[in-house]
Amino acid sequence: MVESTLQRYTLNDAQWHYEHGLQVMAIQKVGEATGEERYIKFAADWVDRFVQPDSSIRTYRVDEYNLDQINAGRLLYRAYERTGDERYRKAIELLRGQMRTHPRNHANGFWHKQIYPYQMWLDGIYMAGPFLAEYALRFNEPALFDDVAHQIMLIEEHTRDPKTGLLYHAWDESKTQRWCDPLTGCSKYFWGRAVGWFVMAIVDVLDYLPQDHVKRPELIAILERVAAAIVKVQDEATGLWYQILDLPDRKGNYLEASASTMFVYAFVKAVHNGYLTQEYLLTARRGYHGLLQNLIKVDSQGLLTLEGVCSVAGLGGEPYRDGSFEYYVSEKVTPNDPKGVGPFILAALEMECAGVNGELTE
Repeated sequence: MVESTLQRYTLNDAQWHYEHGLQVMAIQKVGEATGEERYIKFAADWVDRFVQPDSSIRTYRVDEYNLDQINAGRLLYRAYERTGDERYRKAIELLRGQMRTHPRNHANGFWHKQIYPYQMWLDGIYMAGPFLAEYALRFNEPALFDDVAHQIMLIEEHTRDPKTGLLYHAWDESKTQRWCDPLTGCSKYFWGRAVGWFVMAIVDVLDYLPQDHVKRPELIAILERVAAAIVKVQDEATGLWYQILDLPDRKGNYLEASASTMFVYAFVKAVHNGYLTQEYLLTARRGYHGLLQNLIKVDSQGLLTLEGVCSVAGLGGEPYRDGSFEYYVSEKVTPNDPKGVGPFILAALEMECAGVNGELTE
């Protein structure tokens, strides 16, 4: 999949954005795992396309206060570690600086973006959480671990459905958005990829959170709770998950690739690190083989395509996205979208580490 992606992707396509950062990070991780220097160089060249001699980041603006723009910064840590070049360190500080002044709601939760006041989205936990946790570890800012844990606990508390255990896509503390429940402030549906971002965030944050951190057991308990709910809505026939997780029979709903890849990655990594019990590896294997059998296509040149990725889904904005079932299932479905390809590569890498055979013929 990395080889196929590199044939399709040129640096002219590059954007300083969470989805590109995720895909490039996945390629970099494969390079580190295999010793393939081309992959590592690709990631390094990608970073250098954005980090300028004065340490500014091309196309990035602090005053936009957008969590989505933080995730690609995770690549800067490896660039700094590899080269010792201070411009990478200063670029890291630029992103850290945004988060020092990023707007928050009354419960101290980060707004998703400045244009979405008082709103927390599950997606945002992944966009900023792992970057901040790694910063806390590398640059010795222990209070930041507390903040990262707080964001995870806060959004789970407000978006968790007591009946299913699943998490709603977003929470508007002000309860003013048309998309939200006027009593809870939550959006109305369980969007697969949003929950995928959330569980990926937890397993990645735990890489950096100290073993003796007081909130570590609570984060693992949250992961266990959400994972148990996710397993219950796994499609029996294919091992995949639906765009709207709990409504498989509703017209228009479909098996969606990015959520499925994210759940596979989070589960196999969580089992490997001892956060989840061994049975979740079986869930992940079913999901992985479901992807290979149903959503991976191989063309005549041997290039891989990942089908069935929801291109985008959000709430509010202009034109207004109302968070209805019809909205979520009508957004464009795109092959090889980075939001699916990046997690697929990470999932495949974790599966290989776990000794699971990834043959397409299985």
